[in-house]
Amino acid sequence: MPQLRLASWNVNSLKVRLPQVLEWLELSRTDALVLQETKLTDDLFPMEAFLEAGFDAVFTGQKTYNGVALISRRSTVRTPEAVELNIPGYPDDQKRFVSALLTPVAGGEPIRFCGAYFPNGQEIGTSKYLYKLDWISTLSRHLRALLEASPRLILGGDFNIAPAEADTWNPAYWEGKILCSPAERAALRRLEALGLRDSFRLFSQPAETFSWWDYRQSGFEKNHGLRIDLMLVSDALVPFVKEAAVDPRPRGNAQPSDHAPATLLLEY
Repeated sequence: MPQLRLASWNVNSLKVRLPQVLEWLELSRTDALVLQETKLTDDLFPMEAFLEAGFDAVFTGQKTYNGVALISRRSTVRTPEAVELNIPGYPDDQKRFVSALLTPVAGGEPIRFCGAYFPNGQEIGTSKYLYKLDWISTLSRHLRALLEASPRLILGGDFNIAPAEADTWNPAYWEGKILCSPAERAALRRLEALGLRDSFRLFSQPAETFSWWDYRQSGFEKNHGLRIDLMLVSDALVPFVKEAAVDPRPRGNAQPSDHAPATLLLEY
């Protein structure tokens, strides 16, 4: 049966971490990867480096902030089709969403793979917080339409939301704070109610598994982190998910991103 390894990774500057991304793609044998916080305008995106390494890439970016990309291995995935860059019809200069139909070279139905960089929200009650909630609501409406057209769908990304207490290193400290507020978690639940499941929670997982650790105060070394990088899979794909995990190894690199990749394996 065909297998696809898919992942999501907030790289916090692709210019700085391109060698790490290329190395990890080979070590992990990932077939398709969505990136967040590339922080590059499109003219500076390292397309040649990905092509030379055997990958296609679709992307949309901006200087200093945000930026997303979808990287796919040409030997295992056909050229991405029906590409979307940003949420259609949403008037927003921030580059936060990419999606495409991916078809395995080995055969099988195409999968709609989406990558999203959810707004951080900064602080509860601010305009940035309200923008975050509005952005998620708009994304939900768009995903409803995508699911109707493509029931086999995966949404990966930096969600900037820890789904539950188990996804925080100190639930009492994080209760009610940004990334863990009731309104943010409710927005995530409404998104999942479209027919999406957190692939990580389809399996028994080690306690205190996180995907983000603050650079300050030895957050990674102390495992003071949050699981805010998710891979949501549609109900139609749930039976085909064989593994889901977070790979913390890149967080131990020299000059690492503060995030680690969220991964899953499909077999169908």
